[in-house]
Amino acid sequence: MDNKKRFFILILSSIPSFLFALYDTTADRRVLKVKSTTDFTITGDGSAENWKHTDWNIITQRSSKVLRKAGWNIPAEHTVIQDLQYKTHFKILYSEKGIYCLYQCEDSIITATLKKDYLNLFDEDVVEAFFRPDTSIPVYFEYELSPLNFELPLLVFNRKGNMTGWTPWQYEGVRKIIHAITIHEINKTDNRLTWTAEFFIPFALLQPSHNIPPKKGSRWLANFYRIDYDRTPAYSSWQLTRKDFHDYEKFGTLEFE
Repeated sequence: MDNKKRFFILILSSIPSFLFALYDTTADRRVLKVKSTTDFTITGDGSAENWKHTDWNIITQRSSKVLRKAGWNIPAEHTVIQDLQYKTHFKILYSEKGIYCLYQCEDSIITATLKKDYLNLFDEDVVEAFFRPDTSIPVYFEYELSPLNFELPLLVFNRKGNMTGWTPWQYEGVRKIIHAITIHEINKTDNRLTWTAEFFIPFALLQPSHNIPPKKGSRWLANFYRIDYDRTPAYSSWQLTRKDFHDYEKFGTLEFE
């Protein structure tokens, strides 16, 4: 081995590993431990005592620069103004019957006009949850909920970006998702408000997919998102993905306790 090769190897070995992680969206793939709970009533404000037994998780607002680096096609006119940062947090629990999710979204303007389920809610303010229980097939469940409490539930078939979505059939009774929203009063100090989204996805809706219901130690791939439209679209995510929110290979991991 010549001196040049030895020098190159020496340089590589001296670079901290975290610097390589800057170029790999899954080098720090998140693992979220999901606690079990008894079933409780969805109110839209997260007031159930059960929520006190699990922690908040951060959904990070991604800058246009970060998204472009990850491969997103962000138009120049959609560059996010960095002084407009909203905090978003979520909690998750599971029972024998289904998954509970709670989102807390900081905002100043609610951008929502769509007043019907199954519309393109992602074109306005929205929170989203993606679950992929069975990693052997390119299929996952997507759920969207708007600040006006309208929903878009989809089973997505995604083969290398070639996607189609199906809405639930016989969507009622024990198969129906329970959801509620609370928009809190605006804080006059900073002219900001908070809206809370809470929903329960029954396992009966997701069956007979493999790995449902989860048991202690089960793992799912998942991701949690928010889109805000105060000025230009601002995209927030729990786990950073490439190109768009549908990059299921880059989802984080849920581990059920």
